[in-house]
Amino acid sequence: MKRIIQSQLRIFLQYLIQAKYVITLFLGILLLAGCDSWLDVDPADKYSADTFWKTEEHASAGLSGCYRALHPWRDSYTFEFDMITSNAMPYNEANGTHAIGKGEHMSTTALIVSLWSNCYKGIGRTNTFLDNIANVRMDENTKTRMTGEAKFLRAFYYSYLVNHYGGVPLILETPNAEKHASLPRDTKDAVLNQIIKDLTEAADVLPLSYSGSDLGRATKGAALALKARMLLYNEKWNEAAATAKSVLDLKVYDLFDDYRHMFMESHKHHVEVIFNIESSLPDFQTGYDQAIFRLNRPAPLKELVDTYQMIDGKSIDESPLFDKEHPYENRDPRLLYSITCIGYPYNGKPITQAEVVTTGFGQKKYTSYTDNTTIPLVERSAFNYILIRYAEILLTYAEAQNEANGPDNSVYNAINQVRARAGVNMPEIPGGLTKEQMREAIRLERRIELALEGLYYYDVLRWKTIEKENNGAMHNANGVEIVIRKFNPNRDYLWPIPNNQIVQNPSLVQNPNWD
Repeated sequence: MKRIIQSQLRIFLQYLIQAKYVITLFLGILLLAGCDSWLDVDPADKYSADTFWKTEEHASAGLSGCYRALHPWRDSYTFEFDMITSNAMPYNEANGTHAIGKGEHMSTTALIVSLWSNCYKGIGRTNTFLDNIANVRMDENTKTRMTGEAKFLRAFYYSYLVNHYGGVPLILETPNAEKHASLPRDTKDAVLNQIIKDLTEAADVLPLSYSGSDLGRATKGAALALKARMLLYNEKWNEAAATAKSVLDLKVYDLFDDYRHMFMESHKHHVEVIFNIESSLPDFQTGYDQAIFRLNRPAPLKELVDTYQMIDGKSIDESPLFDKEHPYENRDPRLLYSITCIGYPYNGKPITQAEVVTTGFGQKKYTSYTDNTTIPLVERSAFNYILIRYAEILLTYAEAQNEANGPDNSVYNAINQVRARAGVNMPEIPGGLTKEQMREAIRLERRIELALEGLYYYDVLRWKTIEKENNGAMHNANGVEIVIRKFNPNRDYLWPIPNNQIVQNPSLVQNPNWD
């Protein structure tokens, strides 16, 4: 961990050089072997750790570094996780995603190692910011808002650590190699309590919205929404329902009226977005529009496609509308809005088998292309990846309220709002459902509405349905078995602590059955 902490310090200062607020930094010789000082020189006409945190310009640059640590979440830690589930698979072994889905991952698997490292990178930056912001000479209201933003980001990074590894070292101060290198793991409850505390404090001081160049910053709604997500994931039903309702009651967000184009660059800041990662050309690009990447990573599986209902609200096994010869007709519109199917248009022409060789399906979400208009293929775009959106909060409320109090009218209202979105217009959920029946309806709706957005993995883990779904064959569009998934319930509910962390810090106890 000492090396990781030292690396965090180095990366943080390196980012300040690149921040959009142009500041001259002289870094000197950083963290030489055996050296306890993280900045060895302090010339009078340059900035160092001691002279940097003085003005609002410095604080803005430091906070930019905290946001910059989000960039791996644009793909690696979002829809990559759908490829671990029965929703999708990758076309190659990159990142170790395929290995995790097949139950062949290890404590050295790339995705497992990088998530730990990047979460602590973000935590190190936010802690450094929070330790120094109090002494900066600047407007106090702006200082308070920035503090709230940093607490939101720290909670965000810790949320991924807790979700994947359980209890982890809880560090709430500027990284210090000597002090933090041998810390043991704190309990999951301790880390979760800190996440909730940070988000509560952030929500108390953050604004409802921003404009202009401030778009993309954390808001009150974002803090409450992430808090609701974490309460839901930990089965704190009443608190999750109340927190989700507080987001709904803000009256800031709504369902966007065009599901097909909700994820396109042309609609970056629409009414459904609660929190996203800002992108821009040429500095902070995304690769979502690369044709091969989009159509084959992730590559949706038949297991996901078959769960989309018919337009009468019934499954393909129950509805008289289902036609095996034309299996994608008369389906929930979100199917063809989200997934490319052979013979159906995408970027002005019908999709062929050659373009979706992995599973016979491709992904439409997060691309700049329409179905019937051809535009030139581009390598990079500037889509803002949506991390939290309003539909998730409606479904969070529905699930939490149903678990806490059963399927009352508010539960029906929340789920039916999602289904009634303009352009989707799926039938309402039938009345008179039991709590258990409503639970299944909500779970299906989450899978469909949020498909390929990186959340389904967490859902099947907490529902414990992954034990069934991820044990067996996965199939392509023709029903041919293409991969066998395995999930060990005695081991795989948590990822292993990365091996390099265990080696550097023997105080870190490995998760069960990973030794």
